[in-house]
Order: sequence, then structure tokens, then C-alpha cells
Amino acid sequence: MLRSTDELIGYRLQTTDDTLGKCQDLLFDDRWWTIRHILANTGSWMTGRLVLISPLMILKPDWESKIIFLNVSTEEVENGPAPSDDEPVSQEHERKMALYYGYPNYWAGEGLWGPAPTPAAAELMAAKIQDQEEDGEQGLAPQEQSNHLRSFKEIKGYQIHAKDGEIGHVDDFILDDETWALRHVVVDTANWMPGGKKVLLSLDWADGVSWSDRSLSMDLSKELIKNGPEFDPEKPVNAEAETRLYDYYGRPIEQTISKRIQQQIANPFI
Repeated sequence: MLRSTDELIGYRLQTTDDTLGKCQDLLFDDRWWTIRHILANTGSWMTGRLVLISPLMILKPDWESKIIFLNVSTEEVENGPAPSDDEPVSQEHERKMALYYGYPNYWAGEGLWGPAPTPAAAELMAAKIQDQEEDGEQGLAPQEQSNHLRSFKEIKGYQIHAKDGEIGHVDDFILDDETWALRHVVVDTANWMPGGKKVLLSLDWADGVSWSDRSLSMDLSKELIKNGPEFDPEKPVNAEAETRLYDYYGRPIEQTISKRIQQQIANPFI
């Protein structure tokens, strides 16, 4: 299903034996627009450490009770590798996490999650990790050392640039709760035009991101966005709603997530 990213902030993180803390932020990969880590607020018991939870560690989310159940114990998280608060989350650190928890590196393969399209499917292939490491398949190429993780809280509020000027700011993202890929951006136009509203735009239509200018550019005109269907957060973003959205903007709807991934690899927003 498709769900609000902002809604996840504050969800309780439940290990196999205790409450770990709450979701404080979400880190996504700016090349594939996919959430790679949940940043946990653990209160005072792990002060001074960034506690990262990968979607590969999620057993199941309970959306009604706002609890994310994990497949690891509190002790495993406490003893796992973690950068301090003043360090960036590098890909080298992510590699250490993958080795410690025994799941694939998401950048090592053709799928959205390395060898698989979803975190659940990647878990089924975890037994191959040791062989991959021995064969050198998990090694980091020099060009892959850059940090491509971005904070959801950081990008929230970025200006939205249409082809002919500013039209709003990032209010939220809509994610696929199976793949953890970000599919749509919720744009708030209230401060840019009289009677402004919130509209939903597909990330397939994004031209690029300027991290220095704090802006996201869309391949759409201001007039088209202005007259677009209003987004109602109380209504589900289902297949029917997506079809109507793509029909209004005159864009062919993507049939598979893999096609979108291929486009993003060819034209990364970096």
C-alpha cells in the first residue's frame, strides 16, 4: 500500500524483547528515492549514538497501533555498529551494518534492495551473503564511497520549482510500504498562490534536486500544477487514484517499479 512518510515519525520501534524507541527521522537514498534507514530516538539509554534501523530488519508494521515490529533483539542493536552523532552515515558504515546483521548490501545488485525488489525478498537471500563476501562481491568500488543518504526532515520544506517558476514546497512523500520506495511528493502551494492547496506529484516527473538551493524541480508547468486535483490525506492513494493522477497530467503511468529504477540509475539526482 501507499502511505504517508510523515506519518511514520513517532512510530514505536519494538524489538523481539523490548521497546527500542521511536522513529525520529528517515534516511533515503537520493539516487533511488528509497528509504534505507529509520533513525531511532532511544531516549537516554543510547545517548551519543545514531541508532539506525534498516527496513530489512522490519518483521512487520502495525499501521493501526503505530508500531513497527523488528526481527532483532535490543541487545543485537545495542552491540551493533553505529556512527556517533557527529559522523555521517557512510556507505562503509552501511556495509558493516549489513555484515553484522547478515543482510545484503542494497547497492550490490540489480534490484531495489540489491539482489531483490523488496526487503522481505532480500531477507530470503541472506544466506548468500557469506559466499558473496568471500568472492569479493560485497566490496566497495571507489566511486561508491560517496554518501547518498538524505534526511526526510531535511528535505521537508524544500521549494518546488515548476518549469516556469516556484509553485510550492515539499510537505510530505508517499511511500510504497512493500518496497519502501518514495513514489510521490505532496506539494503545499498555499504560500505561492491565492487559495492554495496540496497536490500530489509523481517523482517520475522530477527533473532534479538541488541540495544546495534546497529545491526540487518538476517537469510540469505552474498552471498545470495549480489546476491539478487537490490531495486529500484522508483518502488512500491507491491504484485508481494514481491512474487519475497520471491521466490528468497526461503522463503514462509506470507499470513496474523496476522501470522507474532503471530511469533513476541513468539520471540520478546528484
